Amino acid sequence: MSANSTAPRRIALGDPVPWFTALTILASSIDIHVDAGRWIVLAFLGGLDGPQALSELSALLSQAASFAEDKLVFYGILTAPPANLDQLAAMVGPALNFIADYNGSLTELYGATGSPRTIVLDPMLRAVADIGWDHAAGHAVLVASVLRGLPAVDDSAGVPMNAPVLIVPRVLDFSLCDLLVSLYDKLGGEDSGFLLDRDGKTETIIDHRLKRRQDMLIAAPELRDAIRQRIVARLLPAVARYFQFDATRMDRYLVSCYDSAVGGHFFRHRDNINAGAQHRRFAVTINLSGDYDGCDLVFPEFGRRAYRAPVGGAVVFSCGALHEVTPITRGRRYAFIPFLYGEADAALRSANNDRLHDGEALYRGEEDRLYPPLAAE
Repeated sequence: MSANSTAPRRIALGDPVPWFTALTILASSIDIHVDAGRWIVLAFLGGLDGPQALSELSALLSQAASFAEDKLVFYGILTAPPANLDQLAAMVGPALNFIADYNGSLTELYGATGSPRTIVLDPMLRAVADIGWDHAAGHAVLVASVLRGLPAVDDSAGVPMNAPVLIVPRVLDFSLCDLLVSLYDKLGGEDSGFLLDRDGKTETIIDHRLKRRQDMLIAAPELRDAIRQRIVARLLPAVARYFQFDATRMDRYLVSCYDSAVGGHFFRHRDNINAGAQHRRFAVTINLSGDYDGCDLVFPEFGRRAYRAPVGGAVVFSCGALHEVTPITRGRRYAFIPFLYGEADAALRSANNDRLHDGEALYRGEEDRLYPPLAAE
């Protein structure tokens, strides 16, 4: 198990909880930050070698009818290999799993060492309940009461929520959008992967269960410059005004295609988690076409509302926001999808070259400038 924070003595209700990555009892990996956008039950069970542990687990699992992938997920955290592994493994599914915390580090991180308890998280990964086995009202009874009272994710704040995104219309001219689409249709794209850290280094992985998209690199300098000029003139002023960020560099000149013929989609993720992506500050999606169904942006921490840029327009959002691209159900969606960053981020990107796997393209510091050197001077 790895985490991004030192261990607190006890989780404080209302506070964001520490993120962690952990293995399940079946050796699959869980990243808690990807589970945001749902209510989460973390049941710190210790070992299952005593009658009380088995009794408390049985009582918790009696609520399994309320577990659902799009609303409420349950993780039982075990500090010792269970004797009934096969029985637990048979229960595993999208909304129920067991974490193998056999060194006790996750249990310690959440303040549950020697104090078995259940902690409930809201869709923004903040603790809303912390119920010990010794609670006077009864642990399982109180947990059941909390779970029965949880609203739908869209109603989790008590008021309607909007994701912190900026929509800017008319960034790229329709004629330029059509040109980029026609180039893609002529040249085609290549299977697009995603970044994953393994053994402390970032590499590109292709896994169609998580992402299915084809990308075409825009190589022609004149075309790249035409796009750059419009980004600088039409998009950056809005980013500076509404996000208080002065972008000076742009990562990637790509035409991307989500194709319904192959089930295009991109599962929930964040864009700046890996060493090779820590420089990214804001993601930009400029739609080049509009004749398709599905394939919208959703930000699970803020509900299931879908966001779509108009043709030629941009959706801009923080690279730290959890988001997904829903499956495309008809047609093809073409988009230009760069990342914006600044000079301090460029220095970080250069430093992170040492954290890239062999075969990954290294960053050269003069790349990606949004302002020509003479203009900058």
